Amino acid sequence: MSQLISALYRDEAGFIVSAELVLVSTIAVLAMIVGLSEVALNVNNELEDVGSSYGKMSQAYQYQGLSGHNACWGGSSWYEVIDFCDEDGDIVPNNDVSGERR
Repeated sequence: MSQLISALYRDEAGFIVSAELVLVSTIAVLAMIVGLSEVALNVNNELEDVGSSYGKMSQAYQYQGLSGHNACWGGSSWYEVIDFCDEDGDIVPNNDVSGERR
C-alpha cells in the first residue's frame, strides 16, 4: 500500500497535461472573445448598410392628368424627403464605457 501511495506522490504526468489544458483553453477563450467582438461589429456595419439602402430607395411617384371628351382627371404627385439617419455612417458604435450619454 505504501508503494502505491509513493508511486502516486511521484507521478506528475497529470499535472503537466492539466496545466497545458488550462493554458490552451485560456488562449482559446480570449481568441473567441476577440473574434466575436469583431463579428458583432461587422454585423452592425452590414445591418447599417441594409438600413441605409432601404432609406435611399425613392418612394416618390407622379402621374399626369388626362383630359378629353368633355372630362378631365387631375394628376397627382408625392415626393419623398430625406429621413433622419438615411445616410451611410449615421450609426456608429459608442466606445464610452462610463455610461454617460452625450
